[in-house]
Amino acid sequence: MLAFSNNEDEATTDRVIYLNDPTKNEPQKFLHNRISTAKYNVFTFIPKFLFEQFSKYANLFFLFIGCIQQIGDLSPTNKAGTLLPLSIVLLASGVKETLEDMKRNKQDTEVNNRLVKVLVGSEFEEKKWRDIVVGDIVRVENGQFFPADLVLLSSSEPDALCYIETSNLDGETNLKIRQGLQETTELLTPAAVAGLEGVIKSELPNNSLYTFEGTLRLSHKEIPLDPAQLLLRGAMLRNTRWVYGVVVFTGHETKLMKNSTATPTKSTKVERMVNTQIIFLFLILVGMATICALGTLERSLHYPFESEILMVDKESAPYHVLNNFLTFMILYNNLIPLSLIVTMEFVKFFLGTLINSDLDMYHEASDTPATARTSSLVEELGQIDYIFSDKTGTLTCNVMEYKMCSIAGIGYAEVVPDEKRARVDENGKESGGHFEFRRLLMNLDNGHATAPVIHEFLTLLSVCHTVIPETTEEEPDKIVYQASSPDEGALVKGAASLGYTFTTRRPKSVTIRHHDKNEEYEVLNICEFNSTRKRMSSLVRTPEGKIKLYIKGADTVIFERLAAQGNSYVDATNVHLEEYASEGLRTLCIAYRDIPEEEYAEWCKIYEKAATTINNRSDALDKAAELIERDLILLGATAIEDKLQDGVPDTIHTLATAGIKLWVLTGDRQETAINIGYSCKLLTEDMSLIVCNEDTHFATKEYLESRLAAVKSGLEPTQPQKSNYQGFTSLFTKKKFDKVDKDADHDAEPLALIIDGKSLGFALEDDIKFTFLELACICKAVICCRVSPLQKALVVKLVKKNVQGAVTLAIGDGANDVGMIQAAHVGVGISGMEGLQAARSADFAIGQFRFLRKLLLVHGGWAYSRMSKLILYSFYKNITLYLIQLWFAFDNGFSGQTLFESWTQSAYNVGFAVLQPMAIGIFDQYVSARMLDKYPQMYRLGQRSEFYNHRAFWAWIANSFFHSLLMYKTMVWMYGEAAMLPDGRIANNWLLGQMVYTVDLLTITWKAALIVDTWVRFTFMAIFGSIGLWLVAFPLWCVVGPMLGISTELYGLVPPTFTSAAFWFGIILVPVMANLRDCTWKFAKRNYFVRSYHIIQEIQKYNIPDYRPRMEWFKKAVYKVRQNQRTKRTRGYAFSQNESGQANLIRVYDTTRRKPRG
Repeated sequence: MLAFSNNEDEATTDRVIYLNDPTKNEPQKFLHNRISTAKYNVFTFIPKFLFEQFSKYANLFFLFIGCIQQIGDLSPTNKAGTLLPLSIVLLASGVKETLEDMKRNKQDTEVNNRLVKVLVGSEFEEKKWRDIVVGDIVRVENGQFFPADLVLLSSSEPDALCYIETSNLDGETNLKIRQGLQETTELLTPAAVAGLEGVIKSELPNNSLYTFEGTLRLSHKEIPLDPAQLLLRGAMLRNTRWVYGVVVFTGHETKLMKNSTATPTKSTKVERMVNTQIIFLFLILVGMATICALGTLERSLHYPFESEILMVDKESAPYHVLNNFLTFMILYNNLIPLSLIVTMEFVKFFLGTLINSDLDMYHEASDTPATARTSSLVEELGQIDYIFSDKTGTLTCNVMEYKMCSIAGIGYAEVVPDEKRARVDENGKESGGHFEFRRLLMNLDNGHATAPVIHEFLTLLSVCHTVIPETTEEEPDKIVYQASSPDEGALVKGAASLGYTFTTRRPKSVTIRHHDKNEEYEVLNICEFNSTRKRMSSLVRTPEGKIKLYIKGADTVIFERLAAQGNSYVDATNVHLEEYASEGLRTLCIAYRDIPEEEYAEWCKIYEKAATTINNRSDALDKAAELIERDLILLGATAIEDKLQDGVPDTIHTLATAGIKLWVLTGDRQETAINIGYSCKLLTEDMSLIVCNEDTHFATKEYLESRLAAVKSGLEPTQPQKSNYQGFTSLFTKKKFDKVDKDADHDAEPLALIIDGKSLGFALEDDIKFTFLELACICKAVICCRVSPLQKALVVKLVKKNVQGAVTLAIGDGANDVGMIQAAHVGVGISGMEGLQAARSADFAIGQFRFLRKLLLVHGGWAYSRMSKLILYSFYKNITLYLIQLWFAFDNGFSGQTLFESWTQSAYNVGFAVLQPMAIGIFDQYVSARMLDKYPQMYRLGQRSEFYNHRAFWAWIANSFFHSLLMYKTMVWMYGEAAMLPDGRIANNWLLGQMVYTVDLLTITWKAALIVDTWVRFTFMAIFGSIGLWLVAFPLWCVVGPMLGISTELYGLVPPTFTSAAFWFGIILVPVMANLRDCTWKFAKRNYFVRSYHIIQEIQKYNIPDYRPRMEWFKKAVYKVRQNQRTKRTRGYAFSQNESGQANLIRVYDTTRRKPRG
């Protein structure tokens, strides 16, 4: 509670809001309610955009070259030859960024222009959200989102109760209850609320979604405010006609927006490697320019031609070295391909459209296609090492279904598969198996021996709970159950479907209807659920006047409290419980006890004393409940399905097979999360669980260190993994934490780490976080429970920064997942529910978790292999052409003379050598989608960067040196500069240059054909069309160019070129000679250095069957045995509501009262 004071620094720790007094609130200059999630604004676009673009070293290099091209006579090429294409590239990128940001602005405008009713004088008037200010009193109606963070004053429900849905915040669709203060409950009209005078003092804006501290001062009375009165922006009012609330936080100061971060700038692992390799190319370029500049100096100083014929001044020659160096830098600048950046952007955009149009990832139920919100990260999808996933709404639907039950040792189910049906023996008696629910009703109505037990069982389900029934005036016969726990809601609905309908709740009783009659049960006491008790119970007085204890809870706590006599169904129920748990269902045991009046009177005194205890009240209440919850009679058990999204278990299993580790970060209870972990195959039966639930920093540290030491003792000793750039510098600097090796293969038994939010808070502190990380990375699965949005982001950042080379992906569906989605290398949002912010903040949006399988394995795998080939090939083709200029420099005396005509050279990357990399980047498939899905282990090629790495880069560079030298020397030998033409003229350098250019174009095109794995129509067009285009365009330009006065060097070149036998012999022989080495190496690799994808390619090509199905049968048998072993160790039980607090709420609720209209 916050105390009022007159300290001068009060404003720095508190926020003071005057009710119905805007003149006092205005001087405090509270933030407006407009929001913006855009990446840029008018003032930041230019600096942010240019910084982002010039963080790419290629763009920075070309800016440098473009600038020095403007200096005097340094440039042997056109002065606009670099700046013009660079400007076009930047303009295209700027347009793309602007269009993407306009989408964000459009969404923001829609939100800011929503309407809500605001109190003006004594009437409510509609205003736009952006015009709301702190201190306004607003009226929010059913189905509307809250426009800001509000303190609840009153509502249409009794005692200022209201229901909110927070799916937009945390993905949970079950409704939560909020309650206003008793002192403001009667403010039910505009006039009443307009007359309210007082002051709210609250905490300052912060990002904690689950806490709130403040006070409300009315006259001379101060009342504490807590999270029960706080209505968060982004939540929706549900099943409540209206509420009145005071605005306390607006715009970017609301808790929702405080959990958001600025839209980050992300780059991929491949792009970062390209940046590094551009530095390598720059160093090669500097080396080439230095060699040529020194060659020029050498000739100027020691060769007589320069001194006697050209009259070069030897004394000034050293001063021209820098100028010559810059001249050669300009001449060879295309060694670094500007076209690569443009080609990459174009191909990525096209790959993004392929994702958008993939019908396999279209979710028909919600009409939601997969969406690549940014195309810049497509290849990163093929290199994911860690997935961080939310649970509720992402893995599960958060829809509980009452599937099965065991009553008096007989199993019943909604749908019974044939193999589980009861069998009829030789005596005509049914035994074993399950019956359908309709058989349960027949047994109840036909006087079966178990009919009294069935009646007691269904009565307990409809009476022992904290659910509130709601009806509307429009549909008075339709009951909607409001439950803080979706499990309890499912049980009450299940009982209603079996004829025991819960209809009315009053402060001291509940009414149920069955067999066309109403029965009222007086609720005497409720002993609430908590994680220690693992059960809840109600003491009720039946219509016959008897007192009964109804109890439901986990099997472990119910069985140990059963009476020694009268429990004949324990063994049969236990068998059913194991069966339910093996199917991943959430189970509860159901029991009761008749309580004598004298015992209840005695116990009631103990309970009332515990309820009024000031210190350790919850412990006292637990002890009191323990006294009465004994000698129970078991009725049976229930089984609820926490419905997983379609295909989740198979998807998780497939991703695990692909080498991807999945961490679940959830706000749910630990028991619930573990149970779902088993259901979705994240946790398997052979895993040992490491569960960390410590209450202090030192206990957490000690626990994690001891577990890590124990695990390490079972591992083979390995050399610690060194992080990059640590070898030499570690001699002079303090030793830092060695980054974890993501590819380390641990032979220990499979482990899973389970940690709760409190322990995780300690584990993320500096002295523990690396211990936690190392232990977590050894484990096959990690589940973090009860975590806050900030903790989710911190866990992602911990892995991102401290696991060597790891690529992370975060997936979620609520606003509480936005932090981790933006922190990860790749963010994926689950879309399909209107208003979900995760999809808006994500890089990719999909309708269901199962689509992640194809997004990563197929689209990611293809994109990575395609981009790898595209980049290496683009480097190769440019370096091959411009290295020829280097070899020519040795023959022209390092004069800076170019071998190729300028416009022809410029057309190389935009006309004749542009279609080949595009065909590779867009259409190539190293294996088919079916094979990638069937053999998920192929995904590890991307994780280990096997297609694109520094070794592959240098191999392609070496090949470029070989090809360029071979082409130049062979053509000079075959058709030298001094060759005699038929008309008596001597062949010049332009004729030789165009021949070498033709040979180069053919060589790089055949090289493209050699590395393509999949030929489609466009591939044929790109390969053969590029050659055909040159053979048509070259003679045409030789005529048109000189006529336009821009390519006079080409005048008259067509006849000598096309009539020369050496030309035709060269364009046939040289490309074959150059690519013969490549073809030989490809043959050797496939036969003697076989890679995994080579085998899969052959399986695909020749349709070879594999025999894995036989192994699958054996695995299923082992799985079943281990599953039974696991179910004996632990079973999931169905309680997921908040601990305590529900009993007090339902004690004030009366569904028979007429609700005010406000």
